[in-house]
Amino acid sequence: MAHYDLAIIGSGSGNTLVGPELPDWEIAIIEESTFGGTCLNVGCIPTKMYVYAADRADEAAHSSRLGVDTTLDRVRWPDIRDRIFGRIDPISAGGRDYRAHGEPNTTLIEAHASFADARTLRLSTGESITADRIVIATGSRPVVPPVVTASGVAFHTSQTVMRIDELPERIAILGGGYIASEFAHVFASFGAVTTVIARSSPLLRHLDHEIASRFTELAKDRWDVRLDASVASLERSGDAVRLDLLDGSTVEADLLLVATGRTPNSDRLNLRAAGVHVHPDGRVVVDAHQQTTADGIWALGDVCSPHQLKHVSNHEARVVAHNLAHPDAPVESDHRFVPSAVFTHPQLASVGLTEEEAAASGRRFVTALLGYGSTAYGWAMEDTTAVCKLIADPATGQLLGAHLMGEQAATLIQPLIQAMSFGLDVREMARGQYWIHPALSEVVENALLHLRLD
Repeated sequence: MAHYDLAIIGSGSGNTLVGPELPDWEIAIIEESTFGGTCLNVGCIPTKMYVYAADRADEAAHSSRLGVDTTLDRVRWPDIRDRIFGRIDPISAGGRDYRAHGEPNTTLIEAHASFADARTLRLSTGESITADRIVIATGSRPVVPPVVTASGVAFHTSQTVMRIDELPERIAILGGGYIASEFAHVFASFGAVTTVIARSSPLLRHLDHEIASRFTELAKDRWDVRLDASVASLERSGDAVRLDLLDGSTVEADLLLVATGRTPNSDRLNLRAAGVHVHPDGRVVVDAHQQTTADGIWALGDVCSPHQLKHVSNHEARVVAHNLAHPDAPVESDHRFVPSAVFTHPQLASVGLTEEEAAASGRRFVTALLGYGSTAYGWAMEDTTAVCKLIADPATGQLLGAHLMGEQAATLIQPLIQAMSFGLDVREMARGQYWIHPALSEVVENALLHLRLD
């Protein structure tokens, strides 16, 4: 039975743990699927490459308001797909080959692993290995509602829909979260008739309610949005999928995309045998050092985090890497100000408290809401809907939350993340530096100045 100093289950962010800090360790990386994890292969990177193409298509179709008459002639889906995966697949394959052949102290094991005990892993090959330390980095997978699986109707998830052969004329998307919103933007911008079916309202309800409500109203102008809607049954109708909703309405589509959330890949690891506890939702329980309830076993990323964000997984991987190499001087993960973005249209970004969370906390707070259209660059864009919303403590001047909806929201929010992370007073932030005029970042400056502080 082979023995290792460290065994890593998962080749996403877990793959980054192998580094110069552990020069003499024998390390096993265990991967049962495509090398590189969710972000590289079926998540962040390919979806944003699709979104970038969708943004360009959308601009062409809506530039007449600027006096520029352009048309979207057609979308070559196979060319878009092949450009994306023609770049991603070689990166995945190269990473696999490097781990398999590039380092003398690293062994790539292509198999499924589950715990026999806290130091032993059973492999789907029939073999077992032991390790002094084990890191669980197995990520998450799409959730598919029972009504869909029981129907026998063919469907796609985010892990398969990007590789289809041709653009559907009609697509129905189950879900009202970020995955549903991003793919709705992609398919609608490419010309598909898009229906979004969400169990609740508004769309993106995890965001600040004012922002989510504004986004939902804009989405209704672009897509057929069914809110507070549940699927009663599904069936194949000729070449189409027919969805019967509980309210008596129906939706027909050529392709069904299920985007109803993701669940941690913890249930197939036999964690009980290792003494590793999980939360009721399946997330592995970890402490501030990313250590599980079993000594010598760590976890990182989607399998344990409520955030399910690549930048969080990378942060946690850095923490685990340090703590493996320096067990006598461990560091803690910092989850105080975790930002997120939704790359739909319009783009959204958020960090910190929503107004609802601030109110529920019982603390004093003030808000400011500024439209992009209040700036010179906003005039150039003819923008009437994009906004920047800030929440702050009026006594201390500390920023509590920031929420943007509009062009480049994910970029514009970065200085606000920085201010929260390093405790910068909003007065100092607004007046202690130059803001380039007439850049779009002036909307952030103006929003800071509109906060009514003590």
